[in-house]
Amino acid sequence: MQAIYFHSGGDSDVLHYGEIDAPKQCNENQVLVHLKAIGVNPIDIKIRTAPNRFPVTFPVIPGCDGAGIIEAIGTKVKNFKPGDEVYFSQPGFNGRQGSYAEHIVVDSDLLSHKPQSLSFEQAAAAPLVLITAWEALFDRAAMHEGQTVLIQAGAGGVGHVAIQLAKLHGATVITTVSNEEKAAFVKRLGADYVINYRHQNVVTEVFAYTKGAVVDIAFDTVGSQVLQDCLNCVKPYGDVVTILQPTNETNWSEARLRNLRFSMEMMLSPVLLESAEAKSHQAEILRQCAQLFDENKLTIEIARVFKLSEAAAAQQFLDQTHPIGKVVLTVS
Repeated sequence: MQAIYFHSGGDSDVLHYGEIDAPKQCNENQVLVHLKAIGVNPIDIKIRTAPNRFPVTFPVIPGCDGAGIIEAIGTKVKNFKPGDEVYFSQPGFNGRQGSYAEHIVVDSDLLSHKPQSLSFEQAAAAPLVLITAWEALFDRAAMHEGQTVLIQAGAGGVGHVAIQLAKLHGATVITTVSNEEKAAFVKRLGADYVINYRHQNVVTEVFAYTKGAVVDIAFDTVGSQVLQDCLNCVKPYGDVVTILQPTNETNWSEARLRNLRFSMEMMLSPVLLESAEAKSHQAEILRQCAQLFDENKLTIEIARVFKLSEAAAAQQFLDQTHPIGKVVLTVS
């Protein structure tokens, strides 16, 4: 099969496009998927640049997100059949391959049927960001109606989904962006107040908008100083969730003073830990979101589509431009 792979970590030029052995069969709890489209995520770049930090097997086929058609199923798979259109997020860890390929074997408990209203490209763009935003807001922070939520980098992949989920559940959303185009985009998604962090002080603006009441939940999708801003924007006994590792420079004094609840969100954990329960939970998130897509209550924004053979350019585009929405690869 045609795939993107690399033999050692480095810049995007380590990525090769060519023929590689296709998976021959799936085990009793897996399915074989013919991929139609693949989502590109920042974690793909992190794995490429520092593969030794992750439990990967060389040559590494990167990629987590995918959408396609089932070609074969394992003997114990009951909820899927050949011909089903599915979408999923499965990192290539612990003996698995990634999704930058024509075919992939996927654990059936990570799968969901593809939303009927979405193209394969749209569906492939969605899983990782949906799961990340859902787990952060609902599982970590227990978000509920009437709360005020600060979502950092609202025009990005995770951010633009998080805004929609928060609004669907009756929250007031404050979000940050870097330019006017992104500000207009997040307003269309329903954001109540938009802060341009290049020209405005985030903490000052949050205090002004909330009249000093600050926010119930802050969701950090950037890390470093952005996490610090989140810690300074949350009311006493509120919640801060981050998808990045805190640095040694993080000052926790305000978090301790305000008795904040701090959570970390890493949607890769179910596969890293081989937790069947956690994998099934992520599949359930995708099933619920599929219904929201088909009810026209949720949307996914695609910034640009590349061919699978153009994966290096796709990763460069994502890393250098930080576009609105998601980057996608298509498989011919």
